Amino acid sequence: MSSQQIRDARRSRRPPAIPDDVADPEVVKATGLVTLPTRVRWSAPERRYDLADRRQRARVYEQVLVEGVEQDVRDIINVDELISMWDELFLPDHVRRAWADWLAEQRGVELPC
Repeated sequence: MSSQQIRDARRSRRPPAIPDDVADPEVVKATGLVTLPTRVRWSAPERRYDLADRRQRARVYEQVLVEGVEQDVRDIINVDELISMWDELFLPDHVRRAWADWLAEQRGVELPC
């Protein structure tokens, strides 16, 4: 295994960021066109996403849920949208489990892991 693969494996096991106020209606979420910061989209060239497009929004959610820090999650993730797109998202097991547990506790929503 190369040193890059080892770094990637370690990074992918980082606990997901789930800020306490992610579902706070006072927190304004990003809309329209967004460019993810390098800390989130680190493995590919910069790209703009249209959050109005469901497929592009799903790709943004996947990247932010896996690689984002609390501020990224707070700024991008709409919890109702996350629930709506849950079955469409490709997420590592540890991320899916953490969010499923949070959604069950905070929203009373049971989602498959």
